[in-house]
Amino acid sequence: MSAAERHILDNPARAALTGPHAHFAEQRGRILRYPVDVTPWLALPDEPDADDWADVAALSGPGTEIPLLGFRGRVPDGWEVTFDIDGVQMVDDGLAAAPDPEAVVLGPADVPEMLDLVERTKPGPFLPRTVELGSYLGIRREGALVAMAGERLHPPGWTEISAVCTDPVARGEGLASRLILAVAHGIRERGETPFLHTGAGNTNAIRLYESLGFRLRRTTAFLAARAPEHLTETRPVGVS
Repeated sequence: MSAAERHILDNPARAALTGPHAHFAEQRGRILRYPVDVTPWLALPDEPDADDWADVAALSGPGTEIPLLGFRGRVPDGWEVTFDIDGVQMVDDGLAAAPDPEAVVLGPADVPEMLDLVERTKPGPFLPRTVELGSYLGIRREGALVAMAGERLHPPGWTEISAVCTDPVARGEGLASRLILAVAHGIRERGETPFLHTGAGNTNAIRLYESLGFRLRRTTAFLAARAPEHLTETRPVGVS
């Protein structure tokens, strides 16, 4: 695929780290990543070569498991694929985005509760500094955080909705839908377009997102690979 044929959402982590999230970027050669306490995503070039893979391993550390969002190619010999599931990428196609009167803004002081909710509900990666990536909204009941959603990847003109989760005690009330629409409202207010990712096998979530006004843009992949324990340096010393 030529550069002209690629869409900015085909490599959203790279688009974010070379755009609105550039201040988070840690770099070696052509490889970019977020700080490990922000989010685990690492951004490959569209067509990584041997030097790029060496830089991935050097940046992350030998023996480290590395998430590679959307990568569909073959990892080099000596690397171990540890996680590989099909996913989908969905984009706003008529969301009824609106603020929610019960939603509250979540910030750094709320992180312990957010991490606790994530541990109970497993929506995907959420780390101590993930809240810095964008706006997060939550709903509390009797003071306890029972649902949340927020923003993660931020390619130019787009913002990913992520960390959508509801405590089991509050499921069935439509809280996730309300928070998705509230987060989408904030994204739209900035003149940007919401998008999100989920597993291709997560049919209940896909049906929910479609009912809210998302449409499938493309299939993708959630891949993780473990770098070799022993690395051979291919990049000359002093080249960053």
